[in-house]
Amino acid sequence: MNLEQARFNMIEQQIRPWDVLDTEVLHLLSVVKREDFVPLAHKALAFVDMEIPLRSTPDQAPSMLAPRVEARMLQDMAVRKHEKVLEIGTGSGYMAALLAHRAQRVISLEIEPELVTRARDNLQKAGIQNADVMQADGVKGLPEQGPFDVIVLSGSVAEVPSALLAQLKVGGRLMAIVGDPPMMRATLITRTSDAEYTTTQAWDTVAPRLLNFPEHSRFTF
Repeated sequence: MNLEQARFNMIEQQIRPWDVLDTEVLHLLSVVKREDFVPLAHKALAFVDMEIPLRSTPDQAPSMLAPRVEARMLQDMAVRKHEKVLEIGTGSGYMAALLAHRAQRVISLEIEPELVTRARDNLQKAGIQNADVMQADGVKGLPEQGPFDVIVLSGSVAEVPSALLAQLKVGGRLMAIVGDPPMMRATLITRTSDAEYTTTQAWDTVAPRLLNFPEHSRFTF
């Protein structure tokens, strides 16, 4: 397998056609080695347009998001070099690595101990020094380390908890995939003042659920 050709094809055939046109993002995808963050058993799928499972258990198994979804989220967040980022759902550490190239500091929360260890190893091997992975349930965020310029949920939720929005700086952005299958929206929420937020939903996708985030009530009255 020609890795560089496969990487080029991923960028040109999957990512660029999905309106990812930011040259810095496209360059970053060419230099951060996605294959190094993929489980060995799925190495051949590193550049395929699909979610990649991170462990063998099929039920509610955490996954790497499809490359085009990761790229579009990265573009929409527009992270800048002076900013502090909180990621919820580290997985393999790939998104944390991408964010670390754009931000001053990244803190990434992962609930599964095995993935915490794996992500730390992957980031160390990639030479990333400004991203910290912590074992924690991300539903409450990390208020003691906030406020944050950017918060990203690397998975889907039924709705964004207000506790996370409260941890944004004024001018800060939260990126999440919100909704219920089969209809979810990529949602960018910007804090415009202490009490006000604006929301844009520019594109549709579907992504695995983040653990422990509440679902909508199924009761009707």
